Amino acid sequence: MNELFKDKEHLVRVAVLFAVGFLVFLLARALLVPKGFGDFGHYRAGALDDNRNRPLSYAGRAACGGCHSDVAESRKGSKHEKIGCESCHGPLAAHAADPGKLKPQRPDGRDLCLGCHVENAAKPAGFPQINPKDHGDAGPCTACHKPHHPAVA
Repeated sequence: MNELFKDKEHLVRVAVLFAVGFLVFLLARALLVPKGFGDFGHYRAGALDDNRNRPLSYAGRAACGGCHSDVAESRKGSKHEKIGCESCHGPLAAHAADPGKLKPQRPDGRDLCLGCHVENAAKPAGFPQINPKDHGDAGPCTACHKPHHPAVA
């Protein structure tokens, strides 16, 4: 048995190095990990308050439908019915709060539509996709399709 531990000073050095490394890790963790981290799983609890303090930029579909009920009605039964207004028109909380303050711009009918509908093998087979070179003569999609109810007009 003495043969096994004849060079025990080497084992002691490794054990001391391991202990020092572990203490450095604990110190770095205490200094670098924010307070509240891990209270809600792998998240920092203070992030909720940080997000609450940020100004709202999206109004939500209900705010849009309150004033634009005609558009909300025209979307019924459409494949775009469940898509939020601000997905295409951008964040409009300022417009909803004061319609005269911000006049939203109409999105570019070609670029916006291609963001979702350009041909891509990763999309489901039933999702409407187009090859922009073969479809529509490079004109706006709204020349043939209604944006809120995209069945061919």
